[in-house]
Amino acid sequence: MQVTRQPANLDSVDAGQGIRNSDETGHAQTPNGFSESNGLTATAGDDDKKRRENPKQKRNKPTLSCLECVERKTKCDRARPCLACVKRQSACEYTAVANLIASSDRKNSHPSSKARYIKPPIKVRRTSLAQSPLSIRASPTVTDKGWSSLDGSTHRQQHSQNSSPILFSNVPISQQSAPSNVFGVGSQHPFANYWTCQGGLPEVVTVLPNKDQADILVSKYFEIVDSVYPFIHRRTFYSDYELFWALEDKGKADASLVALHYAVYALGTQFMQFTPLEERSQTAEFYCSAANQALRVYSYLNRTSMRAIQAMLLMSYFLMNDNHASDAYAWAGIHLRQSYAMRLHRDPDIVVPEASTLEKQQRRKLWQAVFFHDTFLTILLTLPPTATHSDVPVESLSDENELSDDGIDVCVGTHSRIENLMSINVIAPQIPQTLPPPQPHHTIDQTTMKADIAYMRSMWHLGNLAQECLSSPLALSLPVANSMRHKESLVAAFRRLYKTFPAQLTILDHETLRQQANSNSRVVRQNLFLTSEYYHSLMLLQASENREHGVEPNVKATLEAAHEALDAFFKLWLMFEVEAVVWWAFQHRAFEESLLLARFLAIPPPPEAQSDPIYSKAKEDIARMLQIMERYGSDIEMHKTRKDVLRDAYLQIVV
Repeated sequence: MQVTRQPANLDSVDAGQGIRNSDETGHAQTPNGFSESNGLTATAGDDDKKRRENPKQKRNKPTLSCLECVERKTKCDRARPCLACVKRQSACEYTAVANLIASSDRKNSHPSSKARYIKPPIKVRRTSLAQSPLSIRASPTVTDKGWSSLDGSTHRQQHSQNSSPILFSNVPISQQSAPSNVFGVGSQHPFANYWTCQGGLPEVVTVLPNKDQADILVSKYFEIVDSVYPFIHRRTFYSDYELFWALEDKGKADASLVALHYAVYALGTQFMQFTPLEERSQTAEFYCSAANQALRVYSYLNRTSMRAIQAMLLMSYFLMNDNHASDAYAWAGIHLRQSYAMRLHRDPDIVVPEASTLEKQQRRKLWQAVFFHDTFLTILLTLPPTATHSDVPVESLSDENELSDDGIDVCVGTHSRIENLMSINVIAPQIPQTLPPPQPHHTIDQTTMKADIAYMRSMWHLGNLAQECLSSPLALSLPVANSMRHKESLVAAFRRLYKTFPAQLTILDHETLRQQANSNSRVVRQNLFLTSEYYHSLMLLQASENREHGVEPNVKATLEAAHEALDAFFKLWLMFEVEAVVWWAFQHRAFEESLLLARFLAIPPPPEAQSDPIYSKAKEDIARMLQIMERYGSDIEMHKTRKDVLRDAYLQIVV
């Protein structure tokens, strides 16, 4: 990376010293170190003599910048408060001399040059903007997913109308007087500032929960979150976890490990069943803020490790569940760039051939998790995918590599494989720590490990197909298919992929899944997540259109795919209600599916299709979704908007 240096202020440097240096013989030297002609020797000697006789005076100028900017060595605009402190959300204090000088300047200067005061935005303006119909919902006749509008006309009359019926902020930026909120949710900064400048990691670890509470939160994380996103190696995590809690001075631990622990605590707290919602939300947000502060201490922007990326990925899922989709999308961009920098997108057999089998497998699993998160979040938000370059073979995520004992007794998450050859970890590499023997709850059986790997491979294949067929075209408002034959080939590719999924992940019968949930809830969760993602993608494909090339939406196939996707959410609600309330992505997919059903049912079906039972099933699905939405999220503005939009669409159904 090229570093740009600011030019030196030559006015504050002595002429003889700032332009030329003198060698030991008194000859003037150019900046390159070569002596000039002897004719300048006397002049240089006189200058040197004058400098010795008149030593440079010490600086006697009062500091006018705020104390926080002086300490951080950042630029201060000297306002009350300064802009830098406003952005940092820190206290802005000045010395008494600085305040006196500023007060004098304001009295004697022109009114236009008075100190700038930062005022909060006018509440009336923010409220009116938030409640504007344009900012809450899109016009029902406009969509950028290739769906038919309510009146049956195509949405591609104006490509400049790049709004979505699902996203809630459709006001053009040029019409907004306040900063644009990208997706209309999460208008506040997600990480509250509880931390001081000098506290460092010792301050962060002072707010740790007690060990018993931490054990409960970690157990809840591995029960629920790890079931559907199994990218953390359980044994190495628990070994590091126990070693950390055994430390006398936890402030000297690895900051990325502390960040990972807090991220796990935050997600575990979100799924606690018997804690009041408000208390649960505040506690989880506090843990996530602590994770963010630990990452700042770690300097996560200029260094990285597998632990740091794992922590950031979990924090992104937390932000989504905490109704901060905009923040989650932006935050995901950081850990994705860091994943590229760590070369997780490359085949580990090529870039780290000397690594153990366990470390290679963990690199593959972490890249799969980053890729999967990026692909399906961008599909939901109709934005371009970022995790698009990789040569990691999906099949290399094999059972053999997962069950291998190579590297099982050595911690793999402590340090990153840094490209900088001058790094201290390269010059003086630290000796890996040998892990202690595992306790029973630190490991999982081989059958579960194989099931997890099969689930991750299935999700990986689905992500590759969805990214290729849906992500890029939808992000650019382009047709998904160029002809009916092309569309049929894409649908066939999805159906062929579905046949390759393991049998336990394709069970759709509700009673079978309910019985299985009592004995193996982990597989049932994986089944529901894969089913939802697959049929949601198939729904988008079947609903796509390209009227110019004769591509019409397949209404019946769209209704059938949306029905199966919605049914996965209904099963999740019946079997794991607490989890269904928390998972934002699952809720939002169900909302999209219900809204699309309502829009197709608002178009009168052809006479030969009026007796098809799929139409009545679709209408029942929407009514059931509205009933469920009445039971959660009543205090969240975004959720209220979802209900209003879906209820309005439901009233326009003509079937």
